[in-house]
Amino acid sequence: MEQERGLPGSSLSPRSPFSQPYLSVSVTDPVKLGNGVQAYISYRVITKTNFPEYQGPEKIVIRRYSDFVWLHARLFEKYKGIFIPSLPEKNAVEKFRFSAEFIEMRRQALDIFVNRIASHQELQQSEDLRTFLQAEEETMERLRSHDSGIFKKKPADLMQIFKDVQSKVSDIVLGKEKPVEESNPEYEKLKHYIFELENHLTEAQKHAYRLVKRHRELGQALLDFGKAAKLLGACEEKAAHQLLMNFEEPLKDYVRTVQSIKATIAERANAFRQQCELAETTKLKEINLDKLMLMRSDKAAEAEMEYKELKAASEEATRRFETIVALMNQETIRFQEQKTLDMGLAFHEFAKGQARLASGVADAWRSLLPKLEALSVS
Repeated sequence: MEQERGLPGSSLSPRSPFSQPYLSVSVTDPVKLGNGVQAYISYRVITKTNFPEYQGPEKIVIRRYSDFVWLHARLFEKYKGIFIPSLPEKNAVEKFRFSAEFIEMRRQALDIFVNRIASHQELQQSEDLRTFLQAEEETMERLRSHDSGIFKKKPADLMQIFKDVQSKVSDIVLGKEKPVEESNPEYEKLKHYIFELENHLTEAQKHAYRLVKRHRELGQALLDFGKAAKLLGACEEKAAHQLLMNFEEPLKDYVRTVQSIKATIAERANAFRQQCELAETTKLKEINLDKLMLMRSDKAAEAEMEYKELKAASEEATRRFETIVALMNQETIRFQEQKTLDMGLAFHEFAKGQARLASGVADAWRSLLPKLEALSVS
């Protein structure tokens, strides 16, 4: 599918003047490479775009799961307040990790992940996304090694000034001091909604898992029963696969998405605490500076410089927190709208699958009935 965005000052792309700007990404052709614990799956990532900042209209690169993890980590670090699309979990169990079904589910989930980024108005402009979609394998390997799988933060210029603040935050984390929490009715409502949604989605996903399992067990039992029931068993196994891909997997994807939102909520809480702690420390520095100036102390000049630097840091922390709040408000609206569409599609596919299953089972029973009648007569 094509993802579109507008370019500043024009609705058309400089590269393709007769078409709307687009960025389309496909994750295809999973291939197992290596053996044993070193084995992994590689994917062809195909990008088609007319964005001027990209190298050309089409680019094909080879990526592995850890490259997607790298991209997720970079975006999460740089785009505070935005709900970063979730990644499928990593399966460490060998026999499931390389099964055809798991590989296909992983491929679909990674395709959804990167296309959600490509369609997001802010994230699609990321330099890290461009690197992920265009860089050669050697470059990606070097970037992964440099980051060690986790985005490395640059040392803060005001680390010395922040040490008192960081100490207080550490005390909060360790439970030595009551944490500073944001008291905002809309924010509390959002947190309650997200946690409740996670519970409901988790429960729904468990029911979907049990339903898939029941169809598979029934299908296997019918296959074991004999050749006459083979058609029925095939119907149940097909139904189980369709339920897995079109119902259980979308539910699992949204459970992961909610967990990503919770991570953003945690970042907002951290930003709020830092804002409060810096504001408090700035106030203390101001009081100390006033005392030194009244005393005409030699340390007044140094204290004034520290106060100005800390005040600037405090104002920056306030701006950062306000930016996160504004972005989260936009993201929440976008998420709720997308959730309604995605869940509607998932339940629609579930209903269609159940209808097909009912029809297939009815046909299978009709073909089996003469054989059962013949057995009863004999």
